[in-house]
Amino acid sequence: MIKPKALVILSPGFPADGDDTACLPLQQIFVRTLQQDNPELKIIVISFQYPFKASRYFWYGAEIIALAGKGRGRMYRLLTWQRALNALKKIRRQYDIAGLLSFWMGECALVANKFAKRNNLLHYCWLLGQDAKAGNHYVDQVQPMPGALIALSDFLAKEFYLNYNIKPRYVIPVGIDTAIFDGNTGLRNIDVLGVGSLIPLKQYSLFINVIKSLTADFPDIKAVICGKGPEMQNLQNQINRLGLENNIQLKGELPHGQVLSLMQQAKVFLHTSSYEGYGSVLSEALYAGAHVVSLVKPMDVRPAQHHIPDNAEDLPTMIAALLHDKNLKHQPVLINSIQDIARQIASLFVN
Repeated sequence: MIKPKALVILSPGFPADGDDTACLPLQQIFVRTLQQDNPELKIIVISFQYPFKASRYFWYGAEIIALAGKGRGRMYRLLTWQRALNALKKIRRQYDIAGLLSFWMGECALVANKFAKRNNLLHYCWLLGQDAKAGNHYVDQVQPMPGALIALSDFLAKEFYLNYNIKPRYVIPVGIDTAIFDGNTGLRNIDVLGVGSLIPLKQYSLFINVIKSLTADFPDIKAVICGKGPEMQNLQNQINRLGLENNIQLKGELPHGQVLSLMQQAKVFLHTSSYEGYGSVLSEALYAGAHVVSLVKPMDVRPAQHHIPDNAEDLPTMIAALLHDKNLKHQPVLINSIQDIARQIASLFVN
């Protein structure tokens, strides 16, 4: 009996349903496209920590196995790993596994690597961000070969090589689904937009200080920050302290579609993160027609609409120049489509 072929993806989390658009938007769009473009290939996702309810369900044709680890401590984490291995064993009995793809060099890569070695299977780990930083103990445990590593950006490939003397063979960046954008870009009534988790790494305190500096030239400047996180109250306090209540609005977490709509209303997308693998928001903002200003340079080559200052002190000057430009164009810029990215990943597993 010929078994159907399957590709298994191991991820820390995955959307609980079709409405959970804020959960790992890059990863969920990738999985959806991968399944749609490869109907002959069964896509199975083993999600370690989220959703918080253990279940098996289908999501745009892909099968999701939620282990509901809930981010609990070591004893529970070891149990989650064992449950993941048991799930892989069951999949192995039912399918011809083309290979394993793990998101991040973390627990998912550790479990995938262990199972792949035991069963002589392909395993690729997609480095997606902070997992390339120094001090990731999973690197020593996995001991990956260069040919088993995919970096999300040129920056991450260099960072991983710098920290671990291992150079990922593949660089496969962010892709976006152009179909989910509204065709009507509308009025650019947001001067500066920020989107991301409200955590210290993203430096939204700096974002607020930049807007404060810009009020000297643009007293009615309108800025919006979308996202949730532990810094929410501190940022609101900073806004109040600087008297920016009429200039900056904290929107909280919004559905992905609403975020894209705000990008299409923005003149400038400001990304103040001090470290970034390749945030999908950068590519989304460019396709939405906004000019992107960021402190990070994910790829060696970037479009003219992506502006990077020499240092953070130059941010207000750079943004002011863009806002003063009466001829500033807001044409969509497509870096990579999600279909292209899905093809590149699939080609690693399917000949």
